[in-house]
Amino acid sequence: NFTNYITAIPLTFQTNVLTELRKWKLSLVEHHKLQMRQEKEKHTAHVRQLSNEMENLKELLHTYEISIGRKDEVVITNLTQALERQKERVELMRKFTLWRIRHVKAKQEEYANRIADRQFRATLMKKVWAAWRSLSEEKWKEKVAKACQLRAEDVCVQLTNDYEAKIAELTATLEQTKAEILRLHSEREQYEDTMKKAFMRGVCALNLEAMTMFQGK
Repeated sequence: NFTNYITAIPLTFQTNVLTELRKWKLSLVEHHKLQMRQEKEKHTAHVRQLSNEMENLKELLHTYEISIGRKDEVVITNLTQALERQKERVELMRKFTLWRIRHVKAKQEEYANRIADRQFRATLMKKVWAAWRSLSEEKWKEKVAKACQLRAEDVCVQLTNDYEAKIAELTATLEQTKAEILRLHSEREQYEDTMKKAFMRGVCALNLEAMTMFQGK
C-alpha cells in the first residue's frame, strides 16, 4: 500500500519530498557529527589529563628510583611492584575509558540513526498521506462535478421537453385564437353589412316619406 501511495504521487512532488527529507537527514547527520566532535574533544582532554598523571607518576617513579637506590633490595622490589601495579591500573583505566567512550559513541550513533530513521519514516508517511488525500479530494471533486454536469444535462433535457410541449400547446391555442378572431371578423363584417343595408333602407324610407309630404303640400 505504501508503494502504491508513492507511485500515485506526481514525480515532481516525489522529487521535492525526497530532496527535503535528504536535507533534513543531512542536518541530523551534521548535528550528530558535532556531538561526536564534542565527545572526541572531551576524550582528548581526558587522555591529556591521564597523560599528565602518567608524567607525574613517571616523575614519582624517578623519585622512587632515587629513593630505592638508598634502600635494600626488598624495599626496591616492593616499590617497583607497587609502581607497576599503579601503571597497570592507570593503563586499565585508560583502556576502560577508551572502551567506554567507544561504547557510548556506538550507542549514540545507533540511537541517532534509529531516531533519524523513525523521524524520516514519519515525515515521509505524513507527506505521502497529505499527497494521497489531496489526490483523493481532486478525484472526488471531479466525480462530483461530472455528476452535477450529468444532472444538469438531464434537467436541461427535461426543461427543453417541457418547454417544447408548452410551446406546442400555446401554438395550438394561438391557432384556435386566430381562427376565432377570423370568425369574429367575418361576423363583424356581416353585421356591419346588415346594419348598412338596414340604414340604407331607413334612409330610403325617410326620403320617400319626405317626398310624399312635399308632394302633398
